[in-house]
Amino acid sequence: MTKNKIKWDFWTIITVGIIGLFLLFLIYPLLSLFLSGFKETGSDVWTLENYTKFFSRKYYTEALLNSFKLTACVTVVAILLGVPLAYFMSFYKIRGKGLLEILFIISMMSPNFIGAYSWILLLGRSGSVTQFLKGFGIDTPSIYGFGGMLLVFALKLYPFIYMYVSGALKKIDVALSEAAESLGCSGLRKVFTVIMPLVTPTLVAAALLVFMNCMADFGTPALIGEGYRVMPTLVYAEFVGESGGSANFAACMATIMVVITAVIFLLQKWYVNTKSFTMSSMRPIQPKEVHGVKGILIHLYIYLLAGFSIIPQCMVIYTSFRATHLQVFVDGYSLESYRKVFSTAIQSIRNTYIYCLVAIAIIVILGMFIAYLAVRRKNWLTNLIDTIAMFPYIVPGSVLGITLLIAFNHPPMMLAGTSIILVITLVIRRMAYTLRSSSGILYQISPSMEEAAISLGDSQPKAFFKVTAKMMLPGVASGAILSWITLINELSSSVMLYTAKTRTMSVAIYNEVIRASYGTAAALATILTITTVISLLIFFKVSGSKDVTM
Repeated sequence: MTKNKIKWDFWTIITVGIIGLFLLFLIYPLLSLFLSGFKETGSDVWTLENYTKFFSRKYYTEALLNSFKLTACVTVVAILLGVPLAYFMSFYKIRGKGLLEILFIISMMSPNFIGAYSWILLLGRSGSVTQFLKGFGIDTPSIYGFGGMLLVFALKLYPFIYMYVSGALKKIDVALSEAAESLGCSGLRKVFTVIMPLVTPTLVAAALLVFMNCMADFGTPALIGEGYRVMPTLVYAEFVGESGGSANFAACMATIMVVITAVIFLLQKWYVNTKSFTMSSMRPIQPKEVHGVKGILIHLYIYLLAGFSIIPQCMVIYTSFRATHLQVFVDGYSLESYRKVFSTAIQSIRNTYIYCLVAIAIIVILGMFIAYLAVRRKNWLTNLIDTIAMFPYIVPGSVLGITLLIAFNHPPMMLAGTSIILVITLVIRRMAYTLRSSSGILYQISPSMEEAAISLGDSQPKAFFKVTAKMMLPGVASGAILSWITLINELSSSVMLYTAKTRTMSVAIYNEVIRASYGTAAALATILTITTVISLLIFFKVSGSKDVTM
């Protein structure tokens, strides 16, 4: 009887190497987080005290309920805004559709906290709109608290619903719609009985994305949440708190967040797997002209939505050129805010580009390798690697930051406070876009070309890099650009990990807003926004489409 020996070829070594990286930088930190939640602060004695404290005190359970209330309301509003938009843009000829789609995507890919900051400039206590209306004796509703967060999140996240549902509508064969009409089912009845059931699995996936983004966000509630406590800000306050903060109790709360998001993700996955189907769209929906009052109302809805969505980006750019005296805006315009930025915050700008370039290089290499293993060398182990690689996508950024700090805050791997830990969290958190685009393009590439190269004498690594990797590049590039955009805008995990020397642009903007230094915050936000827009335009050029879904 002979024992099965492992064949140590190139791809086996890559598989083992990737498993090792995941064990060290994802599984071990998450396990450390889980165990820390069961330890007593100071003594490290095993205890359930942290969980008892959380579930027995209204202060903490209320924050959890507040998070659910906010995320549920945001998801519902995003659906109510995004589904009609997708329907109108798919079924009717809309003037300026190309530009509108770009505006929706720019608003979607910009960071949440810039939206919160912009609405402070508009509707805050000293906001321009607030002051203008006050001159007429009109008091505006407060932008702070639940209402303000609902506004910011809904306007930021509904494009996810729009993009996913639009993609699903493109796959519907017009014959189904015609058959429904021939049976007397038309108008809203046709929409709710024929079209909506077909796009519901996709809509649920998009709703999960909105839910996760809202649940995990730190910047928006930190800037405008004020008395409305939610989990990310509570975890942050407990972890870095100056008044008796506890890392172990923060780990307990972070673990609760991970469990909740994982359960919701698995429920969504189960629903989609049981309800989804494939459809060949022989005759896709052809947009038709819309006239009269109906046409005016549809165009008005779309234009108003696009206008409100792009306000944050326009506002920060405008504000960055306003003149300031100390930290207060005065009449006139100047470049003083930019001069301050390039004299005091140049390190943050440099850090952002350096860390993100290093992270994107690692992401591209890992994404290509993992995609190849998942598509070409299918087995339970490579499927597990693919699943683990996507898991950080549902872990809140602040939680991921805490897990890495708990795991690597002591020898032999003392990474806390270094640039290395920031790059690690960026790679782990933002690999999803590149991984999915790499897998997508690989399904379209025949393995026969690589096999031919090997049969002609090339080694496995040489055949991969010379043939397959080159053919994957267009698809990988589009995903990498989207990963890059999310990298430069990352705040939730960075705010947990940065030091004075490793501060990034997003953290610098957050700090400037907290200090009420709105001019320099606007200048930094403008630089970040312009970088995002340029990156998106490159993505459109490289990918040849305006589809940014995964």
